[in-house]
Amino acid sequence: MTSTVYHAESSARVFKGVAEDYIAIHNWFDASKEMFADFRHRALRHHSQGIFEAERVFGHSITNSDGKIIPVRYIGEQHVLEDCGGKIPTVADWLSAIKAEPWMARATPTLLKHGTRETR
Repeated sequence: MTSTVYHAESSARVFKGVAEDYIAIHNWFDASKEMFADFRHRALRHHSQGIFEAERVFGHSITNSDGKIIPVRYIGEQHVLEDCGGKIPTVADWLSAIKAEPWMARATPTLLKHGTRETR
């Protein structure tokens, strides 16, 4: 989906209440669009671990405006399923799709000497 508003409206249809009940969670999932404005932003939160992280951020459940208790995990799963073609990927699914570049595996030697950081 192109907008968190559409995700929130979808949540309201599925779980009842109103879109505003869900917008903060959907905004959190898509906040990475600020850093990378195409589908690859999803690699940062659109996976199983991201759904569990959403629970840590928002709690295990929310109470919508109809007074219904909705598990945050269900909202997160809905968001990821809608954006990832009906699949909830793992972090490994996303990371294994990254083409390794030589610079990614080069460590820079450093020494910690008397509380200062020096390079060789």
